[in-house]
Amino acid sequence: MMNAADRLAALRAEIAAQGVDGFLIPRADEYLGEYVPPSGERLSWLTGFTGSAGLAVVLKDKAAIFTDGRYTTQVRQQVDGRLYEYRHLIEEPAPDWLAATAPGARIGYDPWLHTEAAIARYTGVTMVPLARNPVDAVWKDRPAPPVAQARVHGPEYAGKDSATKRAEAAAELQKAGEAAAVLADPHSLAWLLNIRGGDLSHTPLALGFALLGADGGVQLFMDPAKIGPEVRAHLGNAVSVSSREALPAALKALAGRKVRLDPDLTPAWFARTLRDAGAALTVGEDPCRLPRACKNAVEQQGARNAHERDAVAMARFLAWFAREAPKGGLTEVSAAEQLLAFRREVPLFQAESFPAISGAGENGAVVHYRATAESDRPIKPDECYLIDSGAQYLDGTTDITRTLFTGPGPAPQGLRERYTRVLQGHIALAVARFPRGVAGPHLDALARRPLWEAGLDYDHGTGHGVGSFLSVHEGPVAFSRAAKIVPLAPGMILSDEPGYYLPGAYGIRIENLLLVREAAPQPDQAKPFLEFETITLAPYARALIEPALLTPAERAWIDAYHARVLAALAGALDDGTQAWLMEACRAL
Repeated sequence: MMNAADRLAALRAEIAAQGVDGFLIPRADEYLGEYVPPSGERLSWLTGFTGSAGLAVVLKDKAAIFTDGRYTTQVRQQVDGRLYEYRHLIEEPAPDWLAATAPGARIGYDPWLHTEAAIARYTGVTMVPLARNPVDAVWKDRPAPPVAQARVHGPEYAGKDSATKRAEAAAELQKAGEAAAVLADPHSLAWLLNIRGGDLSHTPLALGFALLGADGGVQLFMDPAKIGPEVRAHLGNAVSVSSREALPAALKALAGRKVRLDPDLTPAWFARTLRDAGAALTVGEDPCRLPRACKNAVEQQGARNAHERDAVAMARFLAWFAREAPKGGLTEVSAAEQLLAFRREVPLFQAESFPAISGAGENGAVVHYRATAESDRPIKPDECYLIDSGAQYLDGTTDITRTLFTGPGPAPQGLRERYTRVLQGHIALAVARFPRGVAGPHLDALARRPLWEAGLDYDHGTGHGVGSFLSVHEGPVAFSRAAKIVPLAPGMILSDEPGYYLPGAYGIRIENLLLVREAAPQPDQAKPFLEFETITLAPYARALIEPALLTPAERAWIDAYHARVLAALAGALDDGTQAWLMEACRAL
């Protein structure tokens, strides 16, 4: 068994053998998604870091690992500081570090694991695409790529048939005079073809690539073993299926024709191969991305239905936790397992939408903490506990965070004040009303203002897009200062999750999902306005609310929300849980 130092040494030897001075190891596979199968966990294998966003740079005599604010604590717990320097992915980006540390060096990269735009940021060094990933060369027990069966995602959940989607996307290509578009994002394949899969643990994808033609036809490049007779019949004659080995020849056949590439989603390998073939590349957004984000009426109702059913599991969990936590005896892992057990009893449940973040006390301050057998910590009386979790249902994807106080004593005043400020920001975003054309970055500050007034903040975005039985983190929209400017539109679903984290003590985060909808017009309104519908249904922690900080409007909103939770769950709970819920939702 190789330890972290052995792996780093082996990688350095391979990097030298390939004639470069260093190598980039992103937390990504060739599909550039947030979640990767075990075969794509190169960064974790090399360094021990298991977070969802990170990058390592390995030179002959130095190495650094770059993570964002969510993982400042986690990376120090998992990665040996004697082997890697710790750097902030945003504030101390890898291109700047490399230019200062190794000016003029030849730095290798795997063109399947980076976009061209990402590579272009590296200046002051020579970037060299490598035919073979050096990590793969030294990772002797690397798992095989997944080959789970694809399955049909029926119209009762998709709301629109694949032929219609393909025709609409093809019409966009025709209008632009483009012969084809590269679909490098497996979420686009899932949405466009109305299929789902099991190649990832928490996101129902069948991993592959595709070429969408201007005639509406699709060339799908995916292991044919994933496509059974039912899916093959569902795809129809307009969709061909080939192995990934057929992809280079298919791209070469586009010589002399205009081909669209999404620069944010497409590995650099595609652009190089198409240019070498003589194709004319056009930069444009994946034609499936925005339509996928704007859920149709069936998907919107499916999301509401999924959240109502998920609310039953959450109420059962919260009532159970309120009863058991003051006694002691719970742990982070046992609490998360209990919530999962409740969700497994919910109709249409398929899987968790991500590994639950179950953090007690100081672990709650680790934004993307994940309890393991090694880190599992008792949940003690009279402390803060954060549970961020979600589920994949056939009709929708959920994501909810609640911060709780275990009791039996009262929560400290300072904790209540900070929780309440987070709650105020959460409400401010939920009640926002805004004109068409406004994007997520324009609204991010609404959720931060109550914290800013007290000199506080949090080092992560306020919210992300959410898919329809797809990824719990879906682009292109987000509430974040760093997000791309994409106007919000009806049918989009985003999370609303401000927080506050006191390292070594506790973490606070409150999260609901919001559905963008048309707002009723007001007198003298000059343009259309939009608003949010809150679709998550679970009470907030009364023990952590400081009513004196709330405005009358905020108190009224909380009371109305709790009344809605009670009404939605009426008759769906056992007597004990119902009694707990009535008390939890009692008017402030």
